[in-house]
Amino acid sequence: MDLILDLLATVSRWSRSNLSEISLALVGCVLVLFGAQFKSWVEGRLGGFAGALRVPAMALVCLVGSGLALVYATPWVIKGLSQFNNYSLAPVLLVVLVLIGVVADRN
Repeated sequence: MDLILDLLATVSRWSRSNLSEISLALVGCVLVLFGAQFKSWVEGRLGGFAGALRVPAMALVCLVGSGLALVYATPWVIKGLSQFNNYSLAPVLLVVLVLIGVVADRN
């Protein structure tokens, strides 16, 4: 049992030192997974525009939306993940990665 707790603490300490990169990767994965739904929602909103206006507007909205999500959501994820202690951070990250994999498999 001590071996498992030591392993969890070691992996959690390593994860904590790389939390900014892990959080950025998680936000990026969520953007990739739900990007198609966001794109179709934007297309529905911009459907009445002419083609010459719709394409640049679509690119601008997706570019700004994804950029803002990466810049502003990543610190929130860092704050949320930093609340876990050294025995629970690694299992939480594992569960989150499994959930992302399940959602990716369904899409």
